[in-house]
Amino acid sequence: MPALRERPQIGAVVLAAGAASRYGSPKQRVLLGEVVARLAASVEVDEVVVVTGAYDVETDARVVHCPAWEHGPGASLRCGLEALAGATGAAVVVLADGPDLSAAAVDRLVDAWRAGAGDVVAASYGGSRGHPVVLGRAAWGDVPDEGARALPPVLVPCDDLGPPGDVDRPDELPERLRRALNG
Repeated sequence: MPALRERPQIGAVVLAAGAASRYGSPKQRVLLGEVVARLAASVEVDEVVVVTGAYDVETDARVVHCPAWEHGPGASLRCGLEALAGATGAAVVVLADGPDLSAAAVDRLVDAWRAGAGDVVAASYGGSRGHPVVLGRAAWGDVPDEGARALPPVLVPCDDLGPPGDVDRPDELPERLRRALNG
């Protein structure tokens, strides 16, 4: 009887290190819970690491502070990747300001990575690259300071699932989060 191959673990890195200067306050504190909950709904993610920098956050996920966060998203991403378990074969990279992240998009990208699509796999919406992004371990050493966006990906269409959003100002908050804040 042939031995079963163990499936590599999948980690998630939530980039929450920025100064949120356009938002005017630590938007990570408002949006992070929604993003972490959506990752928890994924059937593929085994571990979640939240990378902080400018601000501390409260979350049930493991938090890693990146002292070099001001060097760019790549520095924060490298901190998160280093914090993942040694058995992790790939990392799902998401932004803390994407509250509409789809767990199904996460799973679709991980499935594409597992099927051999490549070491950098990104969701696309209307043909444009977006998040989440999956980085196979082989790509971890290639992350420059500008982050994973500098790495050429295999695009996986996720138009049917909707983009995760990108909240830069308070008026861009989804209505459900506005109500919760004012509620």
